[in-house]
Amino acid sequence: MTINSAQKTRRLIGLTLALCVVTGAQVARAEVEWVSFTMDNDTFVGNDNGYTNGIYVSWFDTPEGKPADIGFLAQAMKWSLPDSGSSGIGFDIKTIGQTMITPDDIEEDPPILPPDDLPYGGLLFYADTFVQIHQTVADSISVTIGVVGEPSLAEDTQKFVHDVISSDEPCCWDEQLDDEVVFQVSRGRVWKTWASDSGNSDFLLSADLALGTISSQVGAGFMYRYGKQLRNSFATALLVNSRTANPVSSQTGWYLFAGARASYLGNQIFLDGSKSYDDDFDEIDYQEDRVSVTAGLAYSWKEWSFTFAMNDLNIDEDDDSAEEYSEYGTFTLAWKLD
Repeated sequence: MTINSAQKTRRLIGLTLALCVVTGAQVARAEVEWVSFTMDNDTFVGNDNGYTNGIYVSWFDTPEGKPADIGFLAQAMKWSLPDSGSSGIGFDIKTIGQTMITPDDIEEDPPILPPDDLPYGGLLFYADTFVQIHQTVADSISVTIGVVGEPSLAEDTQKFVHDVISSDEPCCWDEQLDDEVVFQVSRGRVWKTWASDSGNSDFLLSADLALGTISSQVGAGFMYRYGKQLRNSFATALLVNSRTANPVSSQTGWYLFAGARASYLGNQIFLDGSKSYDDDFDEIDYQEDRVSVTAGLAYSWKEWSFTFAMNDLNIDEDDDSAEEYSEYGTFTLAWKLD
């Protein structure tokens, strides 16, 4: 039986609703102690194109004195974690997020399409992440499922925001990537290789691997931090590459951070296009070998925490369209529940 586009869209919307129900059930079961709101936007770096916007809400399960339970989806990657032993602690993070990209000129009709510019595209996803922490080493596992295309609701979000701020209305979301269910699994590790005697600075090394239709990549990097109360927050550096959160200080204190990462990007759905996209879609000629940089500030006071960072996913990108996707700023506000 042939499934037409309307039937396919209805099924994906149904899947999206089911995803929200599952997320709500998982959050209800967890001992949620922290909630964070993260916004990525290219206006932080003076643009309003390319990587246009990303909004993420995360729930942190950080029980004291015992490891958090690994979430339902993240269980699929549990085998890759080392034996935690009696000294290990951990926290669980559940994230709902939406990411969107657009061409440079959102008023041009018909739009300039790849490979000359980025496509219209949106991703709505749920990510289940678990971080396991030891004295100088921390590990992370994560499983993400989501949808691209109309069920991502990216068109509605952008039009609503642009209407509120009286900005230009995008003309051509009917040219967005086709509807598709997507996924990603990832594994990461960070090592605290050096810390000053005063405890006010440290140096971290990290390695990570991700596979899936959202993106596939392998990378390694470093981060230097300077501030106060660094001892128990080094594991949050595992989150800086996920674009779902960034390092937060979970106790009273602050730190400045700067880092770099070398990676190889095998595929990326916004740059390669969804599998069901039009046959005449020409992939953007992006660089697979990449060097990314990040720098920012994390600050916390009692039950509140915020982080701001500037990011460039590839400082040596040759393709203008891919370069627009790479540069953005990110802001996270987190608060502890009573």
